Amino acid sequence: MKIVILDAYTENPGDLSWAPLAELGELTVYDRTSYAEDPIIAERIGDAEVVIINKTPISRETIDKCPNMKLIAVLATGYNVVDYNYAKEKGIPVVNVPTYGTMSVSQYSIALLLEICHHIGHHSASVYAGNWANNVDWCYWDYPLIELDGKTIGIVGFGRIGQAEGRIAKAMGMKVLAYDLYPNDFGREIGEYVDLDRLLAESDVITLHCNLTPENTGMINKDSIAKMKDGAILINNARGQLIVEQDVADALNSGKLAGAGLDVVYTEPIKADNPLLKAKNCIITPHISWAPKESRQRILDCTVANVKAFIEGNPVNVVNK
Repeated sequence: MKIVILDAYTENPGDLSWAPLAELGELTVYDRTSYAEDPIIAERIGDAEVVIINKTPISRETIDKCPNMKLIAVLATGYNVVDYNYAKEKGIPVVNVPTYGTMSVSQYSIALLLEICHHIGHHSASVYAGNWANNVDWCYWDYPLIELDGKTIGIVGFGRIGQAEGRIAKAMGMKVLAYDLYPNDFGREIGEYVDLDRLLAESDVITLHCNLTPENTGMINKDSIAKMKDGAILINNARGQLIVEQDVADALNSGKLAGAGLDVVYTEPIKADNPLLKAKNCIITPHISWAPKESRQRILDCTVANVKAFIEGNPVNVVNK
């Protein structure tokens, strides 16, 4: 069995081991291939039966050029970079990693919120710049500081990650509102399910943890922002396409939104003309909520299990059945 990994570096920059995959077949590893359609993708796949990718696209054209391909394994939950419907037509299962980052992503969402509330990075940098040593007062702050106890957090998408974040927020004294298409008793123990309009109207903090669908693409836009409290805080480390970036930038610059913490943007890597780069009170990080070593190890472990199950004739986590 020939196995090829096309864009290995992000998942494993050197702190994990591919050895468990190498035990399953003849393994070839490329740190980077391409994040856009390119002939090199099919060239590197060659006659491999198992293709492992993170964000390298696998198109209809690539599938046709690689007739020996029998399995596409994605080192992530999202699989939109694969033409999975055409793969299904060709009898090629596409498998993903459905659960791996619940705690890391929820923790990161809260970290973005706390950074907005306290601007810890900024104030630490100001101390190292000498501003405290030269200050006439015994302390100072350059931004308003926000206490979260007693405030309301509205979580859009109350699945595993949303509920994990809700537990953290509740432990900090926040009231938790949730919007989800599928309410459940686990969620009711953490917060109150409400409709989206009420969540927008009553929340001091709004966080997004929903899957991206055609129906919710651009759900945070000028109309939904108008329904929010003045001075609300927006957190998004789900999918960049959930927000209309120009509308969010306008709301930040006008003060309608007090701040935003974003780990995802519409096009990644971020483009130099993204309006959020010039917006006020906007923290942007390079899509790393998922990336602690512990989380990446779970991705690797699940991928090994996916490939092994396929080899044994019982594929699991198939997204294009």
